[in-house]
Order: sequence, then C-alpha cells, then structure tokens
Amino acid sequence: MTQPPAAGVERDVVLLTVPADGAYLGVLRTAAAGLAARLHFTLDEIEDLRIAVDEACAMLIRLAAPMATLRCRFELTGEELGVEVAVSAAPEASPPATSTFAWKVLTALATDPSAAFSERTATIALTARRSNGEPRPGARYAMGDPTENGG
Repeated sequence: MTQPPAAGVERDVVLLTVPADGAYLGVLRTAAAGLAARLHFTLDEIEDLRIAVDEACAMLIRLAAPMATLRCRFELTGEELGVEVAVSAAPEASPPATSTFAWKVLTALATDPSAAFSERTATIALTARRSNGEPRPGARYAMGDPTENGG
C-alpha cells in the first residue's frame, strides 16, 4: 500500500478515524463495503473484505491503549482496495499475533496481509483485489453489472 500506483492509474485515498471500540467497527465495515462496490467487486468479494476488515480491527482493539482511536486508510487503485488499520497500543501490548485463528481468517480473505508494531503503534495492512481484475458476467454486483451498457 505504500508504493505509488502505476503511471496512469488513478488513486483515491479515504481516511477514517473512530474510537477503538467494537461498537464502531460497523462504520469501518460499511466504508470498506461501499468503497469495494465502487470498484465493482462482487457481493462475495465485498463480504470477504468486510469480514477481513472486521478481523483486523478486532485484533487491534485488543491491543489498544485506553482512549485510543482506530485509524483506517483505504486506498483505491484500479481493481485493488488497500486497507491499513493502526492503533496506539497499550504499554503492555505486543505485536499483533500472526499465529491465531483470526489471522488465518484474515489471510484466507485478503491478499498479502501484514502486521507491524513500532513506536507503540500496531498496524495491520491488507489488500483486496477484484477477481481477475475484470468485471465478471453473471456475477452479482452491489452497484449493477459493469459488463452491461452504462455500468
């Protein structure tokens, strides 16, 4: 996600900050779903992304310092949606565990997830890609079939 897009590829960045509390995860899941729909992900791909974002955020909330916020950065480039979620960690927190069931779910649903921990900030990054990078005829899309005229 830190690499610039290829020449000629448009890039949009959306930044959201919410309290590091499970009550606000719906905001980030909904944002992820809306942005994926904008890129013409299928409904199944959108649901996979929603679950992946939820898992990443839940992992970070467990590490959060009191009164911390979740900072979520969505980067849209072509047929990819990069997501980076970060939180200020509690002093006793350790890096996000990559050997847990939650991490296995995350790796099954997203491309190249990674976890980092530096200067008391825990970060999880992942990428979601539209299948084959092309709209699929017959697939169910949130914003209409992009293979039809006007899509």
